[in-house]
Amino acid sequence: MNRDVWAEAIGSFFLFCTVIGSGIMAERLAGGNMAVALLGNTAATGAMLFVLITMLGPLSGAHFNPAVTLVVRLRGDLSTSAALRLIAGQLAGGIPGVWAAHLMFAEPILQLSGKVRTGPGQWTSEFIASFGLVFVILGTIRHRPQAVPASVALYIVAAYWFTSSTSFANPAITLARTLSDTFAGIAPSDAPAFIAAQLAGALAAAVAGGAIFAPEEPAQ
Repeated sequence: MNRDVWAEAIGSFFLFCTVIGSGIMAERLAGGNMAVALLGNTAATGAMLFVLITMLGPLSGAHFNPAVTLVVRLRGDLSTSAALRLIAGQLAGGIPGVWAAHLMFAEPILQLSGKVRTGPGQWTSEFIASFGLVFVILGTIRHRPQAVPASVALYIVAAYWFTSSTSFANPAITLARTLSDTFAGIAPSDAPAFIAAQLAGALAAAVAGGAIFAPEEPAQ
């Protein structure tokens, strides 16, 4: 397996494990205060994103997200076969990350979520969250590539709070969350609409970002 696929797999393992594990820890420690639980989940996820993108970005681009990989492919920066390998790595690494979180917290390893997350408000949230994520990536790569880790991490921290869906913004992690009946889970029947909204938002951002962040034409 290529180094880029290993990078996506290992990065997705730790990211997905963080999302689920910090959700379990936060809920257990928050004493029923959902705001405190979400704050704990948010801080851990943002911190882990910064570390992983800084460390693995030079190897794979640190996508950990099929929507981001799709946009990179559409921009011509990846071949179709390379994009499919990265997405396979994201799923192959991320799903065991969910199971590892369950194991660490003495939860049943194999679960299906019963947490309902549906409705126009949440679908709109996923569209906006995914649009913003891809737009931030494209703009930061264009103007300040060294700031990508901080920009993405801080955007996700903010999006956890300004979206009603708490900003999944990632088809792979949406699928993985269906396998966890914990704080961060989502019912399997609700996942397809989330994923459709995420892909639509990412594609819209690719169009907008391609227009706004295109290299400037030289003066005549």
